[in-house]
Amino acid sequence: MAELESIERSLRELVPADLYAALWVDPSAQSLGKVFDHLRTLQHVLIDYVPRDVSQRPPSRSQVRHRWHQGSLLFTDLAGFTPLFAANAAAGPAGAEALLTIINRYFAQMVELISKAGGNLLEFTGDAMLVQFRHEAYQSDNGSAELTQAIYAGLRMQRAMANFVNLETTQGPLSLQMRLGIHPGPFVAADIGTPMRRAHVLLGQTVLQAKQTEATGAVGRVCLSPTGCDRLQANSLLRLEPNSGGGGLVVDDVSPKALGEYDLTLNRRRAAGSVLFDRSAPGLMQEIEASLQTLEPLASYLPRSVLQLLVNTAAARRIPPAFPTAAVAFVNLMGLPEAVDADYPDDTDGIVSCFSQAFALINGAVERRRGILQKVTYHSIGSDMLIHFGVLNPETDAPQRAAETLLAIRDLVANLRAPTCQGQPLPITCRMGLTYGQVFAAEIGEPRGRREFNVLGDTVNTAARLMSRAAHSQILLDAATYQALGADSSYDCRFLGMLALKGKANPQAVYSLASRL
Repeated sequence: MAELESIERSLRELVPADLYAALWVDPSAQSLGKVFDHLRTLQHVLIDYVPRDVSQRPPSRSQVRHRWHQGSLLFTDLAGFTPLFAANAAAGPAGAEALLTIINRYFAQMVELISKAGGNLLEFTGDAMLVQFRHEAYQSDNGSAELTQAIYAGLRMQRAMANFVNLETTQGPLSLQMRLGIHPGPFVAADIGTPMRRAHVLLGQTVLQAKQTEATGAVGRVCLSPTGCDRLQANSLLRLEPNSGGGGLVVDDVSPKALGEYDLTLNRRRAAGSVLFDRSAPGLMQEIEASLQTLEPLASYLPRSVLQLLVNTAAARRIPPAFPTAAVAFVNLMGLPEAVDADYPDDTDGIVSCFSQAFALINGAVERRRGILQKVTYHSIGSDMLIHFGVLNPETDAPQRAAETLLAIRDLVANLRAPTCQGQPLPITCRMGLTYGQVFAAEIGEPRGRREFNVLGDTVNTAARLMSRAAHSQILLDAATYQALGADSSYDCRFLGMLALKGKANPQAVYSLASRL
């Protein structure tokens, strides 16, 4: 019992309540064996939930770490998901299952192509993806090899989109298309936050330029940034044509044979599981303690409520999809992650430390009000944080809790100690967007491989668009959120007018959340 007490707190977080209770009542070899089997299954799940760098080399308990890399970043974005969402949302659970089948068939094919090309899938950003192709230290080609590797992966991915044309839905045939952008350069990979909640993030202008390259690209094409075009000139196998948004579009006239010759060996994420021969109580306790040491760092990369969901569904290895109504927000720390500059490496420590502190404090403010800070994500205006309320536990006060949280975040950001950038204090401010509506909540990705629990849909996209239109320290709301807050006279909301938002056919009513009265 003394050994069990030493790991009791860890078991609370990583074992289902009924299994925890059964072990505490009867700490026999049989109960210990069930706990060990659960932890081994959960370990496989969590390895698939985090980037390869994290699963292979998780940080120590209190470590905030960062490292400069050279490489090419590939961003994708899916066009056509919103009408597909609408076509399935009215069908309830059956529609959620149908939508998940389509979206995960898409992701499974893309993940396989990325893995075969040696790419590291860092995250799913809604229906988008961020992939890293790193320039290895032993290469002496100025990064052209990893850039070509990324381009060939992109060409394969665009060709695979032919499988998602004329999808049958209750609203008639619909198609999915993809924009894909690539930009090479230096960037920082950092693990930030606290031992309770971490995030693996990329920082620097290279990340921003890669996302902007995707945003200005053409659907169905592989778009290169101007830097990527310049670096590719030595490759005679690939031709480019101008892109109206800048950079170039890769001409896909590469033969299947030439494209196939560039395949790399598939980098398997998961090592073969070891066979447990000693199932005595002492032997199982030793294995459980070792499993917990591996699991705890991985678990810290997930929001606690999402982790609990995974713990409770580990045996089934599946989270049922749903269409909950939720409050969704994006928070952009204006310019802070992008201030990292390879020409001023001495500033990196301070900027990463400030971003880590901001992430930790914002996550604390969100969790205190029963929300979820889903992840640090990326848009063409910079890095931001996706936050939602009411996805896992729908509650009518989700908009109020979200509004209160964003006001608290604004105060937190205003009181952050500014890091030094190029010898001057870096001013820190934020902008935010908040919406309220139906989302698609599901475990997306490869069903038995790289995947994440995520929220998608027009409500999420609109929150991002509002954030991009906000000014310094401004919180913008859509009409649905304003109406949900309208019954509560303690919020000062001001009508700003009808604004044009990307992806919306008509101007939208937009409000600012000024304060709580």
